[in-house]
Parts: sequence; structure tokens; C-alpha cells
Amino acid sequence: MATSTEFSAGGVVIRGDETIVIVPRRRAANGRAVVALPKGHVDPGETPPQAAVREVREETGVEAELVEKLGDVRYWYQRDGKRIAKVVAFYLFDYRSGDVADHDAEVEEARWVPLERALDELSYRGEREMVQRALERVRRERAAP
Repeated sequence: MATSTEFSAGGVVIRGDETIVIVPRRRAANGRAVVALPKGHVDPGETPPQAAVREVREETGVEAELVEKLGDVRYWYQRDGKRIAKVVAFYLFDYRSGDVADHDAEVEEARWVPLERALDELSYRGEREMVQRALERVRRERAAP
């Protein structure tokens, strides 16, 4: 079976104890709605951090400042008889301005949820791990003198 690799980037946007989750219009393979973090393909000439900033703005309607890389999520999927290795770089963002109602047409809904609730709502394990890393960072910052 032929294989290829795809690269995407996305983010965990933090505002206090909340983050943004989205419901993309595109459904899962089984037809169910997906709850996800904002993310998308890295365009030609774009770096992963630039793609993450763009995707966060497009899919959530908010402006956010990139803080640091949280990590990569890696998985395989199949499309048109081809096996695809997917790598998604996730970054931590601090919310700056904007309204989640201003998301693009690829997104059915964007909403703020408590970080801990996002751990239960997100559809994908890798994305839950990225939110867990963001939550740990928030807790460390609050515990620091």
C-alpha cells in the first residue's frame, strides 16, 4: 500500500481556566460530529507556528499569542487506498481578543470550555494530551510564588 506524510499545526488557546474547542463541519468516518482543537494543514512557504496562528484565527475567530510548543500528535489514517502518516504540531496560545462566533465556514461551532471539561469533550486522545499539558502549565504558573 502506498504511503505519504501530511503535516498540520494547531493550538490550545488559554483564557483563564478555559480553552476553545471546535466542532468541524466535516464528520468522523462513522458520521459522528467531532469535538476538536483548531488545526489545519501547513501551507507551502509557511512554518508550523505560522500555520497554527492562522488556523486558530480562522477556526476560532480569535486573536491569540503563541507562547510555546506543546508537542506533536502522530497517527495513521487511510484515504483513497493510501496509508497516510499524519503529524500535527500543537502550540500553546494566550487569548488576546476576538469572539468565537467569528469562526470560518469550516467550523459548525467554536466555544469556550473549562480546560478540565475539554479533557472529557475532545474526541481524540492526542488532543486531550495537549490540553493536559496546557492545564499542567497553567497549574505550575499559579503555584509559582
